[in-house]
Amino acid sequence: MAAAVVLGDEIPPGLDDSKKLSARRRAVLDEAIRGSCCWAVGIAEADEIDRVNILQATMLAMTRAVATLTQALAAAEPCEVLIDGNLTPHARVPEWRWQARAIVGGDGSEPVISAASIVAKEWRDRIMCEAAREFPQYGWERNKGYGSAEHMAALREHGPAPLHRRSFAPVAQLALL
Repeated sequence: MAAAVVLGDEIPPGLDDSKKLSARRRAVLDEAIRGSCCWAVGIAEADEIDRVNILQATMLAMTRAVATLTQALAAAEPCEVLIDGNLTPHARVPEWRWQARAIVGGDGSEPVISAASIVAKEWRDRIMCEAAREFPQYGWERNKGYGSAEHMAALREHGPAPLHRRSFAPVAQLALL
């Protein structure tokens, strides 16, 4: 999951690394960002992650988010895309065509990256809550798919769901038993 954001004239106050915000604050900021900024989300599905690896899938999701946002804006290409981390999709994804700058810790220091981080996290959490209705045994509405004790116990008891990555270590280890 990745998001791309172009901030509006009024930047929502309190933007920060999505991991440092409470769920309630993140939800409020997500609504403010999506209401006042241009944004898009890019997704790489579990089977893609298994096929190409998590890093490459992340680069694909970034590319999809920026491409969707650029197309929606129907304006000039962005002069630079700021990316949280130390890598960009440049030379990793053939469709990537924008100048980009990777910033380690950018989700806590650059408001536009913070905004994208919040939108991506909230979007993913909504997807996990929807998936929890179909697969209630995993507790995804509470753990959002992270490797909590509850999630690991459900994997051992029920095996993986179609939404689990086969490359997710606990799932891969189950396959070895």
